[in-house]
Amino acid sequence: MSTLAEPVEVASGYRAGRTLPLRVELVRQLKRRRTLVMGGILAALPFILVAAFAIGGTPSDRGSQLTLMDTATSSGANFAAVNLFVSAGFLLVVPVALFCGDTVASEASWSSLRYLLAAPVPRARLLWSKLVVGLSLSLAAMILLPLVALAVGTAAYGWGSLELPTGGAIGAGTAAQRLLIVVAFIFVSQLVTAGLAFWLSTKTDAPLGAVGGAVGLTIVGNVLDAVTALGHWRDFLPAHWQFAWADAVQPHPEWSGMIQGTAVSVTYAIVLFALAFRGFARKDIVS
Repeated sequence: MSTLAEPVEVASGYRAGRTLPLRVELVRQLKRRRTLVMGGILAALPFILVAAFAIGGTPSDRGSQLTLMDTATSSGANFAAVNLFVSAGFLLVVPVALFCGDTVASEASWSSLRYLLAAPVPRARLLWSKLVVGLSLSLAAMILLPLVALAVGTAAYGWGSLELPTGGAIGAGTAAQRLLIVVAFIFVSQLVTAGLAFWLSTKTDAPLGAVGGAVGLTIVGNVLDAVTALGHWRDFLPAHWQFAWADAVQPHPEWSGMIQGTAVSVTYAIVLFALAFRGFARKDIVS
């Protein structure tokens, strides 16, 4: 008996790297109803806030202590910054959990996952395509909100400098660059939620379980960060740094908080993505 392994026969022209192209997966995900609904919700938020300010009066009319919210109607840049501020803690968590947590689990719930693998699409290739598309849609959601807010705010309140609650202002051009940095940091800080959702998506056939589990664990992290008794242990929680981007919208930006937050988020995300790929490679796919 020969001890040499038998060669694996493959179809002529088959290339593992060409299976499930990113373009095909992206088009599939863009056509899904949940993608359109989430995009509509994010695009509608700036209009809702403009209507709220029109009905209730500008924030400064209330005479409260000056905060970022009080400067919302100062310019389009301020309005965009406020939209990011009110949505970064929870609203922007939802599309990340949805786009990364629904991707694999939904295929399993439709009983189409095993047929994709039988195509044959290598498991690592399948996960890679779905992860890249999920992260791309998450980033697009985070870009969509401030873009719409900037356009709506400029139409409603004019184009101008970013007025700071602490006094002073940042020129409109510089403010636009700072908002790009803010969006980039929020995206990086949400990589932990993406990692949780993606890992859970490879563990369950229930999309709602993966999405809800990621959102729930993110909320738990926020709760733990509020426990001041934990002291410096909170520095290891991604939630502790989620609003470090506020240091970027200052006359002289401070980067230390964002650097630490980035390091924490990326570390957790790498571990979670690695667990997802490792577990899926060994998983018995029956759905």
